[in-house]
Amino acid sequence: MHVPPLFATMAFAVATTALPVVAQPTADGDFMGSVDVGGRKIYLECAGDGAPGVVLISGYRNNAEIWTVEPGPGLTPVFADVAEFTRVCAYDRPGTILDADHLSRSDPVPMPRTADAIVAELHATLDAAGITGPYVLAAHSLGGLFARLYAATYPDEVAGMVLVDAWQEDLEAILGPQQWAAYVDLAGPPPPGLENYGDLELIDFAAASARMRAAAETLPLPPMPLYVLSRAQPVQIPPGAPPAFSPDAFEAAWREGQSRLAALLPNARHKIATASDHYIQVEQPELVVESIRAVVDAVRDPATWPK
Repeated sequence: MHVPPLFATMAFAVATTALPVVAQPTADGDFMGSVDVGGRKIYLECAGDGAPGVVLISGYRNNAEIWTVEPGPGLTPVFADVAEFTRVCAYDRPGTILDADHLSRSDPVPMPRTADAIVAELHATLDAAGITGPYVLAAHSLGGLFARLYAATYPDEVAGMVLVDAWQEDLEAILGPQQWAAYVDLAGPPPPGLENYGDLELIDFAAASARMRAAAETLPLPPMPLYVLSRAQPVQIPPGAPPAFSPDAFEAAWREGQSRLAALLPNARHKIATASDHYIQVEQPELVVESIRAVVDAVRDPATWPK
């Protein structure tokens, strides 16, 4: 499984997922299938009961399977664990993957895509499925930017947020021109085996970040329970990295970005996942579930979240 934009490559032994069956979505009970969004199909799966509902948003080029794949011996996927205490949903953006054998189950769209288009698509998917907010958004990597832009676009629909080693919009400036250019060269190409997959997700990181900065200035994140999880272990850099790329500089910039995310709200909680690199939901899924549970509990009873 290729996990851009941070270059680590991981493989999981998983059964091939059957193509989704188009079904009438419902806000209650287990659901696994496709919903119609303006004449095209978006794959969605939901389980569990309770409010607030949790919406899992995957990182760049990752589909919903990143939240449901078996993470390892003795570990339970985030999706299944969250379904034990509230309703949880995950979806495939067009062009996303788990690995070369597990491609997006949603209809393709022209690439590249904008952050605004992705936010509008998620909103339309939840609306078509009859899933009402306000939600807790739990988002990984670049998905964290989409979650924050969703909150800026639909502020009444977001009650809490969990950012899992999420993208921070100032990374380009923190890295500087040379390191940023080397990063884009490293993160942009398709993963091995998917060079001919023309529908692969493509997003301009710089443009998405600029959009997030503008949104944050216009409508900063309103008071809500915010939990930030950050990796402790460096990501693995694949062979053939540009000579100009400095892993140390990248890790330092990422840590600074995580600190800025944790400073978005004065009462935000910030935890370091000491045994994880970028994919905390796979390496330490219990930490992700713990953080989601804390935010859900705080939405249900604000007294559980320190002011």
